[in-house]
Amino acid sequence: MDATTIIDILQHAVPGATFEAGTATDMPTVLAPRDRIVETMKALRDHPALQFSLLADVTAADYLPRAPRFEVVYHLVCLGTPGFPAAETPAPARLRVKVAVPNDDPRVPTVSGVWPAAGWLEREVWDMFGIAFDGHADLRRLLMPEDWEGHPARKDYPVQIRKAAQTYEPMEITQEEFAANLERDRHKRVKL
Repeated sequence: MDATTIIDILQHAVPGATFEAGTATDMPTVLAPRDRIVETMKALRDHPALQFSLLADVTAADYLPRAPRFEVVYHLVCLGTPGFPAAETPAPARLRVKVAVPNDDPRVPTVSGVWPAAGWLEREVWDMFGIAFDGHADLRRLLMPEDWEGHPARKDYPVQIRKAAQTYEPMEITQEEFAANLERDRHKRVKL
């Protein structure tokens, strides 16, 4: 199933919403409106022709200085239903759904009501990118300590560690030194 077919179904399932096909080579990609993401996800999960029943991942991308700056990215999977004729169930498929998020209002409605597993994934996006999920029951840091300032995956996050790169030279020994080391190690094992 390609992005155009999915968008046609979504246009009927989510009236008034505007969808676009995204560019991707690995799976169909759909750009969805931020204010209609919950309805969109319910349609993707519940529509008989789609059945994307598995939320595999939620992540984000920071495209500073572009506007809108952020994208929240959802990866969905349709598992199909083995044993049923192809006319009754869609074939297994993957789908990427992207939502543009502006820098001045980094918020997206939570989809944890559609997929409870989204709770932890949304917490990670909040922690790393600072994108809030409206309606999330427990939006707090997941990876960073509670008192951490800022969001480390943002492109404008200041790098705080200055350390010179370490390089190591390979150890070079002669054949005689290698043989002596082996003999010494053999004697140590015998004494143990």
